[in-house]
Amino acid sequence: MKIRAFLVCLLCVLAAEAVLLFFFAFRQRDSGQDAVLVNDAVWSVQQDWEDMPHHENHTGLDYVVLDRDGAVLYRTGPGLSESLNAAVRHRDTILDIQTDNELVGKILIYNDASRIFREERQSVILFIGTAMLIQCGICVGYLLYLNHRVARPFRQLSGFAERVAGGNLDIPLKMDRQNLFGAFTESFDLMRTELKKARRAEAVANAEKKELVAKLSHDIKTPVASIKAASEVGAAIASQERIRDNYRMIIQKADQINTLINNLFTATLEELQQLPVNPEDIRSDELVPLLENADYLHRAAIPAVPDCVLYADKLRLQQVFDNLFANSYKYADTEIVITVEDDGRYLTVTMQDAGGGVGDDELPLLKEKFRRGRNAENVEGAGLGLYISDYFLKEMQGELLVGNGEKGLRVSIRIALSGRGTAHDAG
Repeated sequence: MKIRAFLVCLLCVLAAEAVLLFFFAFRQRDSGQDAVLVNDAVWSVQQDWEDMPHHENHTGLDYVVLDRDGAVLYRTGPGLSESLNAAVRHRDTILDIQTDNELVGKILIYNDASRIFREERQSVILFIGTAMLIQCGICVGYLLYLNHRVARPFRQLSGFAERVAGGNLDIPLKMDRQNLFGAFTESFDLMRTELKKARRAEAVANAEKKELVAKLSHDIKTPVASIKAASEVGAAIASQERIRDNYRMIIQKADQINTLINNLFTATLEELQQLPVNPEDIRSDELVPLLENADYLHRAAIPAVPDCVLYADKLRLQQVFDNLFANSYKYADTEIVITVEDDGRYLTVTMQDAGGGVGDDELPLLKEKFRRGRNAENVEGAGLGLYISDYFLKEMQGELLVGNGEKGLRVSIRIALSGRGTAHDAG
């Protein structure tokens, strides 16, 4: 409402200035002259009539003095009307000069009203034009202010909502109470925190479910194996074919129960198939904002990215970078070195921290679901980040490589170049 009122007032002021400018630009000015000065000029000429060459003008008016024959006796300056006809065309003031009640000549007082009017009009135009430029500057400044305080925070809020919708709950939303969305920003970040807690609780529940399924599988397999073993013994010593068939039926059902138990155990690993990945062609320079968004603590210098076309899902690729940066923040808490290389088939983004890495025996297990290194015992997490990232990259015909570098953990994200995903599959 305040913005609308400001715009209405500004438009009214601009309209008023435009009307004033039009009025001064086209109005006609009265050509009349100061009667007192005119009388002074006539009186002084009459007093000096006999000695006009030595006449002095003290009125500030420009005029020409003619005798009765039209000859010029005196002029105050060049460019003045020097005949009655010229004076009439220029609308000069023409007065008689009399001495001893006898007409001796004429005084042609120059009409400078048009010059004065032009000067005044130029001053008014300059003033109003300057005022309009200042107001335009104010408008531009106000628009920049709105962009800084309203539009930019709204875009950040929109990007944050897109991340949350995509399942990324690790990146906090920077709060700025000075803009109009400060309260919304805080509320949205609280929502992210609560959703993250809910997801963590869900991950814990899934882990407990997996453990429960494993325990039940073990407990059920033991009596089933005993039943199967007893049935095999019974089938071997049975003297009648009908009894042996019954034992064989029991053995068959025991194998069927064992298969169902194995299927139940592996069913919990199928839930990742519910996360859709939709790769498409994207330009490599679009990686830069993805890396900058993921590095919200500014621990890395983003290098130049070779110009190429990638085959990837931007949303899922953002989640991959978010997971990797979040892991580095939590477990290493050091600066991050990033390198980017194009080997002709993949664009490889390598991230390396200085946190010491993990044990060589743990490296092959880091990409497994619910697997966490020994250095993560006191750090919150569910052990899903690398597993999900690896899944996303495989769906995009890429690859996730994890190893130890010189100072810490080294993770390489290999993104397939566009048009070479099929060749990668065939290889």
